[in-house]
Amino acid sequence: MSVRSSTQKAEVGSPQTPSRVSARRHQLTLKARENLTMEGVVSVESFDENEVLLETDEGAMIVRGEGLQIKELNLETGTLRVDGLVRTLEYTGATLGQKSRSFLAKLFK
Repeated sequence: MSVRSSTQKAEVGSPQTPSRVSARRHQLTLKARENLTMEGVVSVESFDENEVLLETDEGAMIVRGEGLQIKELNLETGTLRVDGLVRTLEYTGATLGQKSRSFLAKLFK
């Protein structure tokens, strides 16, 4: 059994500490259905008080609810904070570009 001394320091990117790239992976936290915090956000396509359409590291996502407000957005770090009553979190399984082409294809069919 080995014990790691508290005076040892792990290098960035080593197995003991995550690298900057892994810190950008998509994850979310929803508190009391009113405070949504996300990491791994690539872009926000559109938003209003009822819907936020965004692209994450894991694909497109739609957040639906009431009184939604983007309180913080930092695309450099990939973080987003939304306040308001969250009713639905939906992963669409496609990127926003694919979703847009699909909509236009249906429209002009």
